Amino acid sequence: SEFNPITPKKTLASAIQIGDPVSVQKAIKTLKNFNGIVEQASEEELAEAAALADRTGMYSCPHTGVALAVLIKLLAKQKISKTDRVIIVSTAHGLKFSEFKVGYHEKTLEGIKSIHANEPISVKPDSGLVKEVLEKELAIRLK
Repeated sequence: SEFNPITPKKTLASAIQIGDPVSVQKAIKTLKNFNGIVEQASEEELAEAAALADRTGMYSCPHTGVALAVLIKLLAKQKISKTDRVIIVSTAHGLKFSEFKVGYHEKTLEGIKSIHANEPISVKPDSGLVKEVLEKELAIRLK
């Protein structure tokens, strides 16, 4: 198959910011052998997908956000059924991307709406006050 290298654009998913992959022919062969699909995710899509995953207890990296965003797209396009078994391998942890995580939740990532943000709340170091704030926030979120 024909492949034309590109100049990679800056992305939150920096480890996959590759315009001319070394193993492109191997990847193309694998895609063909398994009837694979090539899809892409915008910066906003990957950030929102990573945030959704975090709400389940994951602390995913932006690269996993790309895979999750594509999963969401393929479900919407009915290329993948809700009953299909899907495995996404997350190769990094969100702790390696603290700036991304904090920026998302503080709503400071350029071009990202952060619709699933858990905005930080500053509380004085008082256990009673912390408990009050937690109870208030949980009551709001559990409505």
